[in-house]
Amino acid sequence: MKKLYIASLGCVKNLIDSEVMLGKLKNEYEITLNPNEADLIIVNTCGFINLAKEESIDTILELANEKKENAKLVVTGCLSERYKDILPKEIPEVDIWSGVGDFNRIDEIIKSNSKKVFSNKVFLIHNEDRVITGSSYHAYIKLSEGCNQKCSFCAIPSFKGKLQSREIEEIINEIKRLKDKGYKDFSLASQDSSSYLRDKGIRDGLERLIDEIDKIDDINVRILYLYPATTTKRLIRKIFSSKNVVNYFDIPIQHITPKMLKIMKRPGSVNKLKELLNEMKREDSFVRTSIIVGHPGESHEDFEELMKFLEEYNFDRINVFAYSDEEGTNAYKRKDKLPDAIIEARVKEVEKVVEKTTQKALKKYLNKEIECFFDGLTEDGLFYSVRPKLWEREIDGDILINDSEIQNLKVGNIYKVKVNELAGNQLIGKIIG
Repeated sequence: MKKLYIASLGCVKNLIDSEVMLGKLKNEYEITLNPNEADLIIVNTCGFINLAKEESIDTILELANEKKENAKLVVTGCLSERYKDILPKEIPEVDIWSGVGDFNRIDEIIKSNSKKVFSNKVFLIHNEDRVITGSSYHAYIKLSEGCNQKCSFCAIPSFKGKLQSREIEEIINEIKRLKDKGYKDFSLASQDSSSYLRDKGIRDGLERLIDEIDKIDDINVRILYLYPATTTKRLIRKIFSSKNVVNYFDIPIQHITPKMLKIMKRPGSVNKLKELLNEMKREDSFVRTSIIVGHPGESHEDFEELMKFLEEYNFDRINVFAYSDEEGTNAYKRKDKLPDAIIEARVKEVEKVVEKTTQKALKKYLNKEIECFFDGLTEDGLFYSVRPKLWEREIDGDILINDSEIQNLKVGNIYKVKVNELAGNQLIGKIIG
C-alpha cells in the first residue's frame, strides 16, 4: 500500500474531518508518522486566529520541503478556505488546494489532479466511515457545522457559514457503531453546541439528544462548547440528571463586564451569565471557560473586573487568548485597539490568576477516590497515566499513577484511583480497585 502522512491542525472539529478523509483513503493508503516516506501528505489547516494561521503556514512549508520526489502535498481546511484566492499563488509547492466542503471527496480530488477544488458548501459529516485517531476507546462526535452567532472577534462564520445540525438519529447511530467497535468515551463538539437543532426550529435540541443518549448502556459522554446566550438552566439540569452525560460544562464567557460583552456582540446580560455559571458549579461538576484579553475597547477597569471574577468563581480550567486582530470581523474595524505591549502584560497578569485557580481546583481531588480511564504508560515510561471520567481528553490533563493494587491493567478500562499528592500542577495517585 502507498503511505499517507496527515497533519490535522486546530480544533477537534478539524480532527473529525481529518478522520473522515482517513476513512476515504484507508483502502489505498496506510498511515505513516514519517512525512519523508509518504506518497501523500495532507495538511488540514486552521484559520481561526493569527497563531493558528502561522502554525498552518509553517507546517505547509516544512512538509513541502520534506516530501519525497513525486509525493503529493494536499492542503485543505479552514485556512485554505479563508484565503483561497491568495494562498495558491503564494505557495506553489502545494499540489492540490481544497477548502471545507469536500473532505468526503478527498479520494476523488486526489485522483482528479485538479490544482484547486473549492465547493460552495461546507461539509457536515453524516454517515461517513471514520478512522478514529489517538485513542482506542475515546472518540469525538460532531453535532453541527457553522455558527449563527455574530461575535465581534470571530471570523469562523465567514468561511464556515450558518449553523447546520445533524439529525439526532444519525448521531445516535454513529455512537452505537463506535460503541460496537469498543469506544466507550465520547465528546460532542461543534462551534455552538447549545444551539444544536435551532437551525431546524427546535430550541431544546441538545436536551432531546441527551434523552436519546441515555438510552444507550455503558457509555460516558461530555458536551463541549456551550454558548452562554443559548444555554438554559433547564439544559444544565438535564445534564446533571443524565445517566450518561457527565457534569462537564465547557462555556467560553470571553469577558464579564456589560460594556465588553456588548462590544464583543455577546448577547445576554451579565446577571444571566452569572446565574448560569452558578447553576453549573457543584461539588461533582467541572466548569471550563475561555476568555479573550485585550479586545478593542477593553479598559483597565474592565480587565480588573474580569480578573476579580475569575478569582472569585474558581473555574476548574481557563483558556486565555490574547486578542487576535482578524480581517473581516467587527473588531478589526474598531479604532480603539490596544497596543501589543499592554495585551501581553495583561495576558501575563491573568495567567497568574489562572495558575492559582487551577491549583485550587486540583487540590479538591486530594485524598479523594475517583473513577478514571486508564491510558497506559507515559512517554518516559516512569508512570501510568489515568484520566478522570469527568475530564476532557488531552486538554484537562491527567493523573500520574506510581502504584497499583490491580494487575494486568488495560487501556480504556475504568479503575478507582486514590489521589495522594499534588506536585506543581500534576496530581499523583494509586490505583486501588
